[in-house]
Amino acid sequence: MVDDPAAPVDPASGVLVAPPPAMAPAPRVEPLARPVRAQAPRRRLFWTATLAVAVLVTAGGLGLLYNDELSMQSANRALATDNESLQGQNLGLQGQLTTTQGNLSTAQSDLATVRAELAHPSLGIWNVRQSVQDQSQYLAAGIPDTFTYHLRLKSTGPMNVSILSFDQFGAAVKCVENGAGPTNYCMHSSGSVIGWLVVKSVSYDFHLAEGCAAYMVVITAPSKVTVTPNVSVTYNPASHATGTCS
Repeated sequence: MVDDPAAPVDPASGVLVAPPPAMAPAPRVEPLARPVRAQAPRRRLFWTATLAVAVLVTAGGLGLLYNDELSMQSANRALATDNESLQGQNLGLQGQLTTTQGNLSTAQSDLATVRAELAHPSLGIWNVRQSVQDQSQYLAAGIPDTFTYHLRLKSTGPMNVSILSFDQFGAAVKCVENGAGPTNYCMHSSGSVIGWLVVKSVSYDFHLAEGCAAYMVVITAPSKVTVTPNVSVTYNPASHATGTCS
């Protein structure tokens, strides 16, 4: 009984040839594991996206910084403009202050002047033109006490002017009465405080009456003249007796 009908026979001897031993099946070769290359593009995409986001964020930040810079520059320009405006206003206020201070100084000066005038008021007392016809006539006026006497005279011809005390005036009258000479002579030769002979104008401030009521002014002329007085007084009482009253 042939177990294997398909056993091979040697054709030359007719002898049954044992079949060669069966070869073991070739071992199965498993494919080697290789790195997955599909992940590399994904990583590149991730980093590209990340870089793009970073670029966008950076650009946005730069845009914000640029806008902030523009805003700061605009604010600085506005502040500079406001500062210039304030400086101009300050200069204007300083000018107004200077003007006000000047006006205040002027007002204070005027006030001091007014106070002085109130403390020492002045007023005119004789300003009517009068004539002396000849050497026998005279013009006379009393000098008020507690005042400074401002004697201002002009005439159309030579005149003689004297300030006399009452006693001196009495002596001059006696000179005329005794026939010692005409009025034009006796009024200026019997003594005087001060006098001006043969003149056409007089300007003098008399102070002895500020503390004494004892003086008068006398005007004579050798011939007819017209005298124009402009006499005034200033209230200025002395703190003690003056002149013949002392």
